[in-house]
Amino acid sequence: MSARQFALPFVMLLALLTGCGAKDDPQASLEAAVQQLQDNLEAKDSGAVLEQLHPQFSAQQEFDRDWARRTMALLFLRHKHVRVIALSKNSRLDPTYRDKGHSQAQVALTGAEGLIPDSARHYGVKLEWWREGDEWRLARLRWE
Repeated sequence: MSARQFALPFVMLLALLTGCGAKDDPQASLEAAVQQLQDNLEAKDSGAVLEQLHPQFSAQQEFDRDWARRTMALLFLRHKHVRVIALSKNSRLDPTYRDKGHSQAQVALTGAEGLIPDSARHYGVKLEWWREGDEWRLARLRWE
C-alpha cells in the first residue's frame, strides 16, 4: 500500500473522530459552555458573554440581557483583573427536556487593580441552559 493510499483513509478517520466530539455529546458540550462562560468573563469579553445568553435570558427572575450588559460594563471598568474561581461545579442534562441543562456552582468572584484582589465575593449559582441547535445558551441565572 502506497503512502498516498494509506494517507487518505487515515485523514478521513481523523476527520470522523474530530467530528464526533463535544457537539455529539450534549453533556460534554454543556460542560464546555460552562467553561467558556467562565473564560469569557475572566477575559472581560462582554460581547462573547452576551452571545452565550439566550434571547429570553433572565437573572433572579427580574433582570434581562441589558442588565447583564450594564453589570459587566461596570464590573470590567471597576476592576482591571476579574477572576471567576469555581470552587465546585456540576452540570447535568434535564431528564425530562433534552434541550435543557442545569449547572450548579460555588464560585468566588474577585476583582483587582493589581496582582492582589481588592474585592472578593462568594456565590452559590444555579444556571439553566437551553440548547439551540448545537449550542447551549444561558437562559436562567440565580444566585445566593
